[in-house]
Amino acid sequence: MKQFFNDNKMLLIIILVTVIAAGSVMGTRFSIESANNTYDIVLDYTEMERMAAQSDDTLSEWFADFKTMGINKVGLQEENIMTLMEDSRLPVAGQVMGNVMEQSFWRDSLPAGFIDAVEAAGRFDDFDLLVTTGDAEATDFVTGGIQARIQADKYAIYREGDKAWIWLDGTADSTLYSGKHKYKASNEKDFIERNDIKGSKLMYISLGLMPDKVKLVQDAGMQVIPRTLSYNGWNDTKFAEAVVAEYEKYGIKPTYIIAGGEAVLGYDDGTDFAKDYIIDNDLTIGLIENTTQLQNIMQYGVNEVATESGYDTVRVFTVWDYIQNRYQYYGYSGAEEIENTLFRAVTERNIRVIYFKPFFEYKDLHTYVTNPNEYKQTFANLADRLAEHGFEQGQATAMKAYTVPLIIKILIAVGSAMGAVLLLRSILPIKKKPMYVLAGLGVLAVLAAYFVMPNTAVLLTAFAAAVVFACIAVTFFIFVSRESAETLAPDTSLAKIIKIACAALVGAALIALIGGMMTAGAISSTSFMLEIDIFRGVKVSQLLPIAYFAVVFLAYYGYGERKEHIGRLELVDIRDLLHMQIKVWMVLALAVVGAVGYYYIARTGHDTSIQVSSFEMLFRNELEELLIARPRTKEFFFGFPAIMLMVYCSVRRFKLLTLIMGLCGVIGMTSIVNTFMHIRTPLYLGFIRTGYSLLFGLIVGIVAIAIFELIHRIYCKYFKKYIDAVNACTEY
Repeated sequence: MKQFFNDNKMLLIIILVTVIAAGSVMGTRFSIESANNTYDIVLDYTEMERMAAQSDDTLSEWFADFKTMGINKVGLQEENIMTLMEDSRLPVAGQVMGNVMEQSFWRDSLPAGFIDAVEAAGRFDDFDLLVTTGDAEATDFVTGGIQARIQADKYAIYREGDKAWIWLDGTADSTLYSGKHKYKASNEKDFIERNDIKGSKLMYISLGLMPDKVKLVQDAGMQVIPRTLSYNGWNDTKFAEAVVAEYEKYGIKPTYIIAGGEAVLGYDDGTDFAKDYIIDNDLTIGLIENTTQLQNIMQYGVNEVATESGYDTVRVFTVWDYIQNRYQYYGYSGAEEIENTLFRAVTERNIRVIYFKPFFEYKDLHTYVTNPNEYKQTFANLADRLAEHGFEQGQATAMKAYTVPLIIKILIAVGSAMGAVLLLRSILPIKKKPMYVLAGLGVLAVLAAYFVMPNTAVLLTAFAAAVVFACIAVTFFIFVSRESAETLAPDTSLAKIIKIACAALVGAALIALIGGMMTAGAISSTSFMLEIDIFRGVKVSQLLPIAYFAVVFLAYYGYGERKEHIGRLELVDIRDLLHMQIKVWMVLALAVVGAVGYYYIARTGHDTSIQVSSFEMLFRNELEELLIARPRTKEFFFGFPAIMLMVYCSVRRFKLLTLIMGLCGVIGMTSIVNTFMHIRTPLYLGFIRTGYSLLFGLIVGIVAIAIFELIHRIYCKYFKKYIDAVNACTEY
């Protein structure tokens, strides 16, 4: 080990400098994250209204109850044709003309004056929208909204008394279709496929706020957070100006702008309107987290406005319907799992606004929980748990804008390049002069990458750091295992083996932790922490160290009985491996390893079909309740003890078990680095989580070694002599 340090002193010094550079980024990020410590809760008006209808209390009484819980904001969606049809007392109906024109004599059902007005403006086609209103209030609301927000050449209005007929000029892009259906053809022999028209985006264009809803919220002493649905082609400056005028009409100055529909306000004419409105009024734009808890919902202009406003931005977590259904989930008596979900959103994913919808009592039946105490208990528990992490409820804080300096990105990339050279020297006989050449080429490659493609170079830097330092950690614990086998007798005391095994695990974990810091250091800019930008390649970065393990294991252990040059990958090793006789048990073992590997990779992330078992989720939840951060079970139950067992098996000369345990140990190292790839997760959680995993992993590893030793001694005492006798008879 000492000789290795002496031979690679230059590389190690450069790596140390780059680690210090990454550490400076970690310090800055700590201060930014610690100041971003206030979360807010916004109630969804529509869902609250539906819940109140199922209860004995009025909506006003429910708002009063939630206000006592510290919640004083209500998200109120502007009305559109669909909401007016489904959730209002106003007589409004909307139909796509494609469905209307399928009816015989459809023209006879419409006023002649209306048909003349439409044909003067254009013509009827399948993609248009027909809207009818039945009284003066409905007519005034709908026609007023259309005239204020939509260009005159896109609609026609015909009014008779209190009623109105309205034509909106739709397009194929605005039409919504159902899935394909098969119909029997007229010849009764064949089937034809057809997409039925289901609706139109025009039915969702915001027309304005309902006055009585605004009054109800404001009378309750709560703030309106308006939600406007904007759709491309109908979202120009005129539309945006009318929306803002509507806000001002009711004295609404939104704290947060949470875009709805496809884009920010006025996007048809660019992002200037939304940007200026947000900056001039000191508003905070919301980024709505996706249902998979990965990145944010893609809406045109949102990321651009967030960037141009200096990241005066908060991430928004919506209580989706599948989360509403988690009442009495996993055998809990109440909303504990929903509380856990909200807790993780705030502490682990930089969520600062919870867009809240009430719980469903029975899964998928849309029966709301109408006991106020359930909500009071949930929010009280949530506040207490978040307070332990330094969070408080109030107006959500926006994260301070920060960009990792270019020089630090380059230094981290250079450190990763030196790490790659170090890896090559750990398995190949590279002299010092070639080492200097490789190091120089690495530096030149880094500089060229940042000059030619700076944005891609940042992602490559993070990816390289993740892979290289995980591989260095793997090399370290393999080296310690092999060195222990060379210097210790097979009957070495268990206490001494455990001591070396603990050192191997701690050393490897620290190297992987450095890799995590280097990975995070390159991409700890605000855009990544808010998931405006995303680091890709997480799964590949976990697979490559596993492939590398096969190479480095061959270099240190070889394939045959005896390895002549330990730590050197030789042609004879590859030749022996290629000439090995494949046996059935090997195929079965490979299949098992492949299945475990697939399960491991498939479980990584939130966009997987493989679900965590109820038992494991309950176990995770208990750890979250007891500890500041939940350690990763695959680390302290699996990967970390496997590294300790590799040292044990290597000393005891169990070569096959040494291989298997080492392979499992790789997962522990990649998992540490993976923890810091989740840039949205605050740094303190990553370090505490890794610390817990290491502590518990050492304990589990010691217990596992003791169990293996017990099995080994029982085998030697009671079974080995009989097996040797049988083998002797067979040979004779």
